[in-house]
Amino acid sequence: MQLIKVATAALNQTPLDWEGNLTNIKSAIAAARDQGASLICLPELCITGYGCEDAFFSTDVQQRALRALLDLVPLTEGIVVSLGLPLFHGGVLYNCACLIADQQLLGFVAKNELAGDGIHYEPRWFKPWDARQVSEIEIRGQSYPIGNLIFHCEGVRIGFEICEDAWAARRPAHALSQAAVDMILNPSASHFAFGKQEIRRRLVLESSRAYGVTY
Repeated sequence: MQLIKVATAALNQTPLDWEGNLTNIKSAIAAARDQGASLICLPELCITGYGCEDAFFSTDVQQRALRALLDLVPLTEGIVVSLGLPLFHGGVLYNCACLIADQQLLGFVAKNELAGDGIHYEPRWFKPWDARQVSEIEIRGQSYPIGNLIFHCEGVRIGFEICEDAWAARRPAHALSQAAVDMILNPSASHFAFGKQEIRRRLVLESSRAYGVTY
């Protein structure tokens, strides 16, 4: 596996602030490229913002998020970018991450485990993805895979866990490790709590050690 430089960004996104959110995303991609990064992982639901609540049900919101994604694809020349958005597929709404590599949309990963405790209400808006399923979604006449995918980017095998996925007993990392991925990306949108930063840090370190991957 070749050595690659990975960037992450914590974006100050506002629910349904389409222009502001896209400006933040574009700035992050440009900064990562300027710093020589080969890949940047952006947060869960970063296109719409995480806290859209019942606005996620709006067909207009779903369609605008998809249009925004397609508008961002040409801006990824020479870099791999992970983005998050709500995606309507087969009559169901999913919380998805997608991977774009050098102006090519490669596919979508849908969240398996939804956060539904405390201040989280994801099961109200989204459905969990069946980890055993891989499907196709058609967008503007082009078919793209959706499921617990493994992406191949310049010799690097990349898988995903999306936030809550990492806390589940049967987390996707088990299968991804068995499939010999090199890297697991975890785009998250997680509220502040005292001591939570250290919990996140331990999760990342322990996941990398336990599964033998870059996390």
